[in-house]
Amino acid sequence: MTEKHPTLDVIETYPDPVRNRLMQLRGLILETALKSEHVGEVQETLKWGQPSFLTVKPKSGTTIRIDKDTSDLGDVALYVNCQTSLVSDWRALYPHIEFGGNRSVHFKAEDPLPENEIYQMISMALTYHVKKR
Repeated sequence: MTEKHPTLDVIETYPDPVRNRLMQLRGLILETALKSEHVGEVQETLKWGQPSFLTVKPKSGTTIRIDKDTSDLGDVALYVNCQTSLVSDWRALYPHIEFGGNRSVHFKAEDPLPENEIYQMISMALTYHVKKR
């Protein structure tokens, strides 16, 4: 019998539209990690009660968190460390996407996910420290 992951327990508490969108984001993060050069092992865990993904071997990137959006910007959000330049970089690349300050990107459950843009954002987060080296 396979053990369920605590991140899935959190995601399953949300209504269908939010849960489905979070599962899509989770899948994109895990898929991007597998396809991205320099990423290596990614640990899925809970940080501040939110599903979180961090690179462990090598420590190539910054932590990515996903959760229900508690702002008015969307239904779900993808968060990164506010001390990084990632959101600023993403905002310059993708001005049509909704951002919150210097730490988050927001999506509405009823809108199609901009998967190509999200793939690039996730890749940039998972390799953030490689870029700095």
